[in-house]
Amino acid sequence: MHLYSFDDFRLGAGRGDGRLAEITDLVDETVAHDRRMATLIAVWDELRPAVESAIAAGPQLDVADVTLRAPLPAPGTLAAAPVNYKRHQDEMGGEGGVYDGEVIKTIETYAGFVKASSSIAGPDERILLPFDDRRFDHEAEIGVVIGSTASSVPRERAMDHVFGYVPLLDITMRGQEDRSYRKSFDTFTPIGPAIVTADEVADHADIAFELTVNGELRQRANTCDLIYDIPRLVELYSTAMTLSPGDLIATGTPEGVGEIRPGDEVVLTIDGIGQLTMQTAARAALATGRVA
Repeated sequence: MHLYSFDDFRLGAGRGDGRLAEITDLVDETVAHDRRMATLIAVWDELRPAVESAIAAGPQLDVADVTLRAPLPAPGTLAAAPVNYKRHQDEMGGEGGVYDGEVIKTIETYAGFVKASSSIAGPDERILLPFDDRRFDHEAEIGVVIGSTASSVPRERAMDHVFGYVPLLDITMRGQEDRSYRKSFDTFTPIGPAIVTADEVADHADIAFELTVNGELRQRANTCDLIYDIPRLVELYSTAMTLSPGDLIATGTPEGVGEIRPGDEVVLTIDGIGQLTMQTAARAALATGRVA
């Protein structure tokens, strides 16, 4: 099933065929608009029959006719995996790497970092690049959506807490600042267009995806190449912090990371999950006086 947030953050559900049924009324009207999807996920087992009935009754809307928002506008936690593909480690460090000559360590050393949830953006927005004298890179990733409270979950039970998946871009400003700063600018975590429930994905260890910039293939990989796979990530992060319904884990990016500039079109396509298309633009001058 595909779950959407659209127009004034109403909720929709469909089968990925370009149509959706509105299900906003299934969530209490007092719930803040940016928590509607997380609230739906938290009581999914109870509400799923009603969602399926709404779809069966006949989708009322075309996806193309609505404004798609980020399906999770404000996850409580946005945990991210650093250097979780071996070939990405190779391209970032060493001779000729992005950080030329440096030894880049993997997730096995760094474990993880947290991005600001305010960096979330949806298909209705643009990636805004804040400076004209810094390098900004695309990073294609899969977003893992948590479905139930997870605290110190062992690997063998980790997938019980995975609700679904969403295409996710981790936009990065290169430099020596801490990762959480360089990756947390507004619009630096685009997600969407929909959350796809876990039952729609046959094998979490065999999800293929690719990213293009202006039609040029930049990244192509598969989750089978992850250093820490999805169950290990859930185990790792739930050991450090309690994960709640609607929280997100970014799985890390493979090799092929490259620079993006204002005016570029970035397209992330994930087999069985969806395609996220984002435009980039220069951000207006910041209060520091630096001009984009």
